[in-house]
Amino acid sequence: MRIELSILLIILGCALVTFIPRVIPFLVVRNMNLPEIVLKWLSFIPICIFTALVVNSFITKDHSYLSIDWRVLTAIIPTLIIALWTKSLSVTVIVGIVCMATVRTIL
Repeated sequence: MRIELSILLIILGCALVTFIPRVIPFLVVRNMNLPEIVLKWLSFIPICIFTALVVNSFITKDHSYLSIDWRVLTAIIPTLIIALWTKSLSVTVIVGIVCMATVRTIL
């Protein structure tokens, strides 16, 4: 397989453009003392993003009405139970992937 230089440069450029906005905020903020209210507000961001992703995956729009994708919901329920029980992100992600793979295989 041969890689064209232009394609390689595009891939490296995309990686750099994606990497910079994810790393620079951490580098800037790590040496700062943020007010307590800002820290509390920032603590809710991962929950909000996760909730938006989960809800977006199982609520679908068919024509002009909303419906629930029951296949996805059957994978979300055991994953949520494991998340509440273990409080481990790694275990939760692994269980979620296994549940979704099982649901897609079976249904």
